[in-house]
Amino acid sequence: MTRETLDRKINQLKDDVLILGSMVEKATLGAVNALKRRDFDASKEIYRGDKAINEKRYEIEQDVLILIATQQPMAHDMRLLAGILEIVTELERMGDYAKGIGRINLLIGDAPLVKPLIDIPKMADIVTGMLHRALSAFVTEDVDLARSIPKEDDQVDELHNITQQELLEIMMKDATTIEQSNNLMWAAHNLERMADRVTNICERTIFVATGELGELDISDDELNSL
Repeated sequence: MTRETLDRKINQLKDDVLILGSMVEKATLGAVNALKRRDFDASKEIYRGDKAINEKRYEIEQDVLILIATQQPMAHDMRLLAGILEIVTELERMGDYAKGIGRINLLIGDAPLVKPLIDIPKMADIVTGMLHRALSAFVTEDVDLARSIPKEDDQVDELHNITQQELLEIMMKDATTIEQSNNLMWAAHNLERMADRVTNICERTIFVATGELGELDISDDELNSL
């Protein structure tokens, strides 16, 4: 295989990663919007749509493994292909979180929400924005961008903590809200975990570009918890 052909195949893999990322972004925003609007049909569609995310991940993995087995890429190309394998795994798991939020809406059922959803949609907006830029940093190997994105995790953690505190107060005042409040806490938790996985993508981007593999700085909330 010529260098030109290899580059073309690698660029196609990058495009496929962006497609998978777009699917996850759409699922995440759709799941939270369905929860906010109490749209059960939309939640069921998100739940069913997770299959397409899984299939896209496996398709990319297969293409990467074939390329590794047949072309024996070296150095940077190998780091890039290994990075793609890691990133599509992160994306598939983020898709699971979106599916989980869809399931939460169905579990809550027809009961009115114990509180208006304000911070959870904000979390979804921040997380999907982080993800979009993290994948852009990956395909362009923009190290500076990859280093800057995880700092936004502090905003997600803050909204997560606010949501937890508000729901705990609601449960303490009315025991009949415990089950739904716990479900909403899980929805917020899923989004918080998605932000952590975006950080993993950024770390992988830096490894691909520089060969340096390590954790990015932990958040202020994590430091305060030590």
